[in-house]
Amino acid sequence: MPARRPDAARRSLLLTAAAAGATSLGLMPGAARADTWPSKPIRWVVAYPAGGGSDFLARQLAPVLGKALGQTLVIDNRPGAGGIIGTDNAAKSPPDGYTMLTADNGAMVFNSALYKKLPYAPADLAPVGFMARFPLLLVVNPASGFNSARQWLEMVQAKPGKYSYASPGIGSPHHLAMELLKDRTHTYIVHVPYRGTAFSTQDLIAGIVPMGILDTAAALPHLRAGKLKALAVLSTRRIAALPDVPTFEELGVPGVDVAAWQGLFVPKGTPEPIVARLGAELTKALAQPELKAKLEDFGLEVAPSDAPTLARFVQQETVKWHALIRSRGITAE
Repeated sequence: MPARRPDAARRSLLLTAAAAGATSLGLMPGAARADTWPSKPIRWVVAYPAGGGSDFLARQLAPVLGKALGQTLVIDNRPGAGGIIGTDNAAKSPPDGYTMLTADNGAMVFNSALYKKLPYAPADLAPVGFMARFPLLLVVNPASGFNSARQWLEMVQAKPGKYSYASPGIGSPHHLAMELLKDRTHTYIVHVPYRGTAFSTQDLIAGIVPMGILDTAAALPHLRAGKLKALAVLSTRRIAALPDVPTFEELGVPGVDVAAWQGLFVPKGTPEPIVARLGAELTKALAQPELKAKLEDFGLEVAPSDAPTLARFVQQETVKWHALIRSRGITAE
């Protein structure tokens, strides 16, 4: 006897089961397949202007990572609103493996506490891996009268409210680093926010504001030229780029460990095999001696990690910084 054809109900069940299996493997029409990905250029969103530290890191990494993946990585600068515009764009992109994002403290930790409403949620993005961090420095104008970190501490504690400090903007890692430092040292220093690092650095060099927090990438050229002086690094250990600059830990001020960090993320729902391959290739790229040396000369500390480690780090950072932001009543609105 000829085989009986399945009835409509049975055909429907078979199709549903097949579709479910395909979905679990990332094989639905239009979805990226791990075994063929990437088959076209990948867009790398940087939520800050061209020429900045985040942009530099992405542009140095892109050709190395792109060669390993066999595709071009196209940098897409989408600055604005303290990184919110670019981050939102990436978070709302299709999770097909062809969009990735450089995200930092602001995007993944600070903004959700600084703003009552964000167009994206940090959970809309999936971690790929940690890339690097920019150590932060307490810097002063050489004519400010501050000659050492210990002297600085004595002077600002003796005269609350007399001194002011510059930061690249409200809610930046630099701003919150100084607020953490003020909290740990029980000092009151007036915040002068600027619209970006270039403007705050300019006024520091001019002596309009006596002190500020700068990341190593922004500070190193001016420190080497003698236009600014670094008093302390806001890390638990001294950094290779400035081995003579002490930490606050050495001065008896514990818990001052802040950096402007950079992680790689993709839209939530990007197939796990793609995330895993991207993370593995990222780690290999960051280990290449020539690239690592170039990033370190710029002022970065290269610190690759896998996706689970980055996810745990973001959770820890969120607990720490949300508590500080609430306790000090900081808002970006």
